[in-house]
Amino acid sequence: MSGHSKWSTIKHAKGIADAKRGQMFTKFIKEISIAARMGGGDPNSNPRLRTAILKARASSMPKDNIERAIKKGTGDTDGKTYEELVYEGYGPGGVAVLVETLTDNKNRAAADVRNIFDKNGGKLGVTGSVSRMFARKGTIEYDAEKVSEDTVMEVGLEAGADDIVNDGGIITVTTDPSAFDGVLEALQEKGLESLSAQVGMVADTSAQVDAATAEKVQKLIDKLEENDDVQNVYTNVEYPEDFAPAE
Repeated sequence: MSGHSKWSTIKHAKGIADAKRGQMFTKFIKEISIAARMGGGDPNSNPRLRTAILKARASSMPKDNIERAIKKGTGDTDGKTYEELVYEGYGPGGVAVLVETLTDNKNRAAADVRNIFDKNGGKLGVTGSVSRMFARKGTIEYDAEKVSEDTVMEVGLEAGADDIVNDGGIITVTTDPSAFDGVLEALQEKGLESLSAQVGMVADTSAQVDAATAEKVQKLIDKLEENDDVQNVYTNVEYPEDFAPAE
C-alpha cells in the first residue's frame, strides 16, 4: 500500500508474510466498502470503487473478499462515518513523510499518528510542509524476472502510460491518475501479475540516507502501516543499495 520504497516492492516480490497480507487485505476491504457506500456498488458507475477493486486484484485479493466488501459497503451495516485525513511530517534523517488515513475518529487518528512519529525519530509538520514535494500519479510494479519488459512496454505505452522504467529488477509503470485504470486493465488482460498497483503520491526528488538511518525510517513506516486508521504512507527516502532491514 505504501509506494514509498524499492525495499517495499522487493519485500512484496519475495512474498508477504501472512500477517502483513492480512493487514493489507483489511485496508483494501475498508477502502472498497467505503467507496461502495459513498458511490454505490457498481464499479462501472463508481470510479473510486473501480480503482479500489483494481488495486485489490493487483495484490491477489480473492474475488470473494472483494464481493463481500462491496456488499458490506452497500449494506451500511456499521453506521460509521469515515473521514479522509492527511498528515505531513519528517522522519529520521529529515525524509519527507505523507500519511493518508481513513478514520471514524479523527482525534484518535491524529493522536496515534503523532505518537508514532514521536516514538520513532520523526516529527509531524504543518499542512503543506512536505506535500509540495509530491505529485499524485498511478504506479504499477512488476518483477522483471516474472514478466517480459518488452510486453509491459508495448502494452503499457499503447494503453496510455507516461513512463516505464526497469530499476534493479523492478519494472515500474507510471501513469497519469486518469489513465491508471485503463493501463492496469490492459496489462491485467495480458495475464501480467503485478507486485503492486495504486494511485498515490510520488516524490519529485529523493532523500538519500545511510544504512543506520534507513533502518529507522523503515521502522517508522512499518509502525504507521500497522495502525488501523492508516491507509497509505509515502516518503521520498532513497535507501542504500542492498538495504535489508532487520526482521
